[in-house]
Amino acid sequence: MKGKVWKYGDNINTDVIFPGKYTYSPQTPEEMAQHALEDLDPNFASKVRQGDIIVGGKNFGCGSSREQAAICLKAAGVQAVIAKSFARIFFRNAINQGLLVFVDEDLVDHLSQGEEVELDFEKGVLESRGARFRLPALPEMVVEIIRAGGLIPYTKKKLSRQKK
Repeated sequence: MKGKVWKYGDNINTDVIFPGKYTYSPQTPEEMAQHALEDLDPNFASKVRQGDIIVGGKNFGCGSSREQAAICLKAAGVQAVIAKSFARIFFRNAINQGLLVFVDEDLVDHLSQGEEVELDFEKGVLESRGARFRLPALPEMVVEIIRAGGLIPYTKKKLSRQKK
């Protein structure tokens, strides 16, 4: 998939990813996507496109255990988040929602805001400015969850196979 890089710094917390003032409003993922990163980057929600990636510094997704942070990014069309490190709860929530997450400090340093990249999840390769980068391998179960579209679809698929 081809997309554009949205690059941010360290300690991007869940309240910045999905503003807390919307936490208790019943919303669909598509409605949540309209508020993604609005306090950090007011243009993000209106300009992000399917296939774009977010690049973050250290401790991406820190803060509360708010699932809406991962939900709104995926619903906005973000295909992956690559960071120097993640808060563990965001990392898990992202996988549960079917959002790819990779830890790769060198790649974060290489990528620039706004550049076009191509990510081939199946091959584990990201192409940027003519260079090919091997992405860190994900555990097979995580790959299966991502392929299924998240933990709930993965679990339903597993359960339906067991019933047969």
